[in-house]
Amino acid sequence: MMSNPVHGLPFLPGTSFKDSTRTAFHRSQTLGYRNGYAVVRRPTVGIGGDRLQVSQLSQAELDKLASKAPVLAYGQPKQAPRAEFIPAYVAFDKKVLKFDAYFQEDVPLSTEEHYRIRQVNIYYYLEDDSMSVIEPVVENSGIPQGKLIKRQRLAKNDQGDHYHWKDLNRGINITIYGRTFRIVDCDKFTQVFLESQGIELNPPEKMALDPYTELRKQPLRKYVTPTDFDQLKQFLTFDKQVLRFYAIWDDTDSMFGECRTYIIHYYLMDDTVEIREVHERNDGRDPFPLLMSRQRVPKVLVENAKNFPRCVLEISDKEVLEWYTAKDFIVGKPLTLLGRTFFIYDCDPFTRQYYKEKFGLSDLPRIDVSKKEPPPVKQELPPYNGYGLVEDSAQNCFALIPKAPKKDVIKMLMNENKVLRYLAALESPIPEDKDRRFVFSYFLATDMISIFEPPVRNSGIIGGKYLGRTKVVKPGSSVENPIYYGPSDFFIGAVIEVFGHRFVILDTDDCVLKYMESNAAQYSPEALLSIQNHVRKQEAPAPELDNQQTVEDPGVQELEALIDTIQRQGKDHPCKDNIHKMFQIYDKEASGHVDRETFFKICDSFHLPVDDSLVKELIRMCSHGEDKIDYYNFVRAFSN
Repeated sequence: MMSNPVHGLPFLPGTSFKDSTRTAFHRSQTLGYRNGYAVVRRPTVGIGGDRLQVSQLSQAELDKLASKAPVLAYGQPKQAPRAEFIPAYVAFDKKVLKFDAYFQEDVPLSTEEHYRIRQVNIYYYLEDDSMSVIEPVVENSGIPQGKLIKRQRLAKNDQGDHYHWKDLNRGINITIYGRTFRIVDCDKFTQVFLESQGIELNPPEKMALDPYTELRKQPLRKYVTPTDFDQLKQFLTFDKQVLRFYAIWDDTDSMFGECRTYIIHYYLMDDTVEIREVHERNDGRDPFPLLMSRQRVPKVLVENAKNFPRCVLEISDKEVLEWYTAKDFIVGKPLTLLGRTFFIYDCDPFTRQYYKEKFGLSDLPRIDVSKKEPPPVKQELPPYNGYGLVEDSAQNCFALIPKAPKKDVIKMLMNENKVLRYLAALESPIPEDKDRRFVFSYFLATDMISIFEPPVRNSGIIGGKYLGRTKVVKPGSSVENPIYYGPSDFFIGAVIEVFGHRFVILDTDDCVLKYMESNAAQYSPEALLSIQNHVRKQEAPAPELDNQQTVEDPGVQELEALIDTIQRQGKDHPCKDNIHKMFQIYDKEASGHVDRETFFKICDSFHLPVDDSLVKELIRMCSHGEDKIDYYNFVRAFSN
């Protein structure tokens, strides 16, 4: 379609004309190829070869485009963020305007006053435009006071409009629910807020006073006081004034008595006395608040009133010559009330100030009534009776049900099954006792000692256990603090006294020597020197101490010959290394003996030839009595 050739006519149907002589309607080529790629070219001529009309811009339009160059380059500019919206209940939270006001109330049925002025406070809450009216409470006014109008939005007129803070000012009247309030003043915050909002405040007014209240404040007319004491004046003057005293009642002289604390109240308005109990936590007493209820307490009774039936009637002024008054309650002096003597040791600050103004007593110091605890009685133990250990006997004095004394568990675990053995001789003037030998076994776990006497054939002395496991006290130590024998007291040449019997240490086993080498600090130089000398004198290793016998004994020679014969026959017995260990396990006392039943049980477990004639003879020679067998010499026959 060609454009309208007639300038000035709108390009609308009926206003455009066609060239009827025109025969070329082709469009110019706008698509081509360059280097194998399709490219678009701008047409240079219109349809049919007509010249393209190029629109020319005015200078104003060019300037406008120049001003929009940043917008065309960077896009529309971002608008600045709007200020954050803060609601009124947040902005004005806890912000209240306070106005001082009053209203006048008619009093129709009174001859002393015709109207009454009541002062109120008007509060305006900015957060929700609500208001409240509160009247300060006046004591003994007889008028319901407090909150007159609760917090709400108050109507300003009949059209439903509500009061706004712009409607409030000093020196104006506002009507709320038919009652007119006169605003006279406001607080500092209200003044600053209204002035900041452009409101001009009226000057403050003076608060109106109630005429009848001011009349009551005038001094009463003077009159002659009657001869009797004016109780009404005392009541009005000393109302709610109470003297408080802190006292104790010491009843420790009586059976099951104690010292208890009380609080004495003296009411100045009617000279009555009250005694209150002081309860402590877990004192075991019922929580009664009062020991004596509030009443007047007589001090001096008339002569005929001593037999007055007090349980039936109350005491009146006719039976009492003198009552207790405030001057009778003095800090630091005893006071007898209803048969109980109380000692006043302190009072409160109001009571001190009252006595200073009334009686001139300025010095009422607190008295310390706390009793010092007596020194603890030293617990003395009864004398030792000789039965058992001292520690075990002392437990009967510490508890009703005695407990075993505490043991050193760590020491018992570290020294379990560790036994030190010594060979000792008995010091005795009796000739038969010179050749007797004893084996001392010291148990490191419990510090106990056991003594065993190896039996000797044809000696006339029954061997075996000489002393069971027990702690042995050193001679010269006290019964209260006993000192027991320790490992450092046992060395060659040492004299050990056991319950009146003296023993001399002759020899030790290899375990003692190793223990002394590892714990040389526990032993004295004398003990170490004795061991060194003993080792030097020995030309051969020391034999086992258990059941050691003298060589001169013929029975011993016979036993040694029998052992040599059995050793030659059973030289390669497979159980020779474990027989001695098994016997030691069953020998709890380390005495070197086991009972006959246990002996044969061990022999059966190792398949020893007990039926052999030589072995039977060896068992007979090792037998000690009817029930004990010396396994030491028996084991020697089966170990090479």
